[in-house]
Amino acid sequence: MNIPFFDALANGQRFLIAGVGGGFDIVSGVPIYLHLRRLGKQVTMANLSFTELGLTNCEEICPGAFLVNKQSADLPYFPERCILEWLSSRGEEPAMYAFSNEIGVLPLRSAYAEMVERHQIDTLVLVDGGTDSLIFGDEPGIGTVVEDACSMIAASGVAVKQSLMAMVGFGIDHFHDVNHHACLENIATLIKDDGYLGAFSLTKDMYEGRGYLELVDYLNKNMRVRHSIVTNSVASAIKGEFGDHQVTSRTSGSELFINPLMSLYWTFSLPAVVGRMGFAAKIESTTEMDEVAKLIRSFRIGSRLRDRKRIPL
Repeated sequence: MNIPFFDALANGQRFLIAGVGGGFDIVSGVPIYLHLRRLGKQVTMANLSFTELGLTNCEEICPGAFLVNKQSADLPYFPERCILEWLSSRGEEPAMYAFSNEIGVLPLRSAYAEMVERHQIDTLVLVDGGTDSLIFGDEPGIGTVVEDACSMIAASGVAVKQSLMAMVGFGIDHFHDVNHHACLENIATLIKDDGYLGAFSLTKDMYEGRGYLELVDYLNKNMRVRHSIVTNSVASAIKGEFGDHQVTSRTSGSELFINPLMSLYWTFSLPAVVGRMGFAAKIESTTEMDEVAKLIRSFRIGSRLRDRKRIPL
């Protein structure tokens, strides 16, 4: 009873797993990385980065794309380096790249193309912590979609055999004004479009689930600046926590709703998701992230937005 997503993974040999929305998004790809490595696949990793990349001593291999390694500067906030350290402690030494969060679709697409050519990638797996990467543009709230959209539209224009999308943390983006009624409506639309590849849960007894929990604990201990709301919420859900379970001071004063849906991965065909983004053509030719943000705002000003609705549960 494999879902189509796992059939697609089985058909690939050389993968690029990339975090789309910046920060800790690449953490959401680590369970998939661990699964692929057990299958004997070759895996490269990348992440849209919120790190001050100019201070990292990383080699810039093409405009806006930096190679992260053990010699990179040990900055207080550098998730990509910290994840690489954790993987190295397990005997894993993947190539890891960090993309600048200042570049737009065209230079980011060139960076993705460089990764694909350099590592002979046949399958892209883009990952998101949260679900604002499923934004089509006409929702009542769009979360922090700008970086996600830029990454997804950039990657969708790169020639590979398969382009996939996986996201974990349903409900977390309520903190950022995502309307989850609209999110579920978008998933239903993608099912009709044959773009939905199934869902699966990450549990604490799975090899990949244990790895995720260990990594989040490692990040919390070794990166004391800006603990991740998303990864800690997902980890809490995997452990069986429920309701207003607070782990990081970043959410103090807000009421959380940790629940089992947060440990569920939703998977899709990347072209199917991008094909539903109403603003995709507008931002296709951008060179800077600020342009992406302005054009998405412009699209929404000229669009009829859906009404905000609650899930009737």
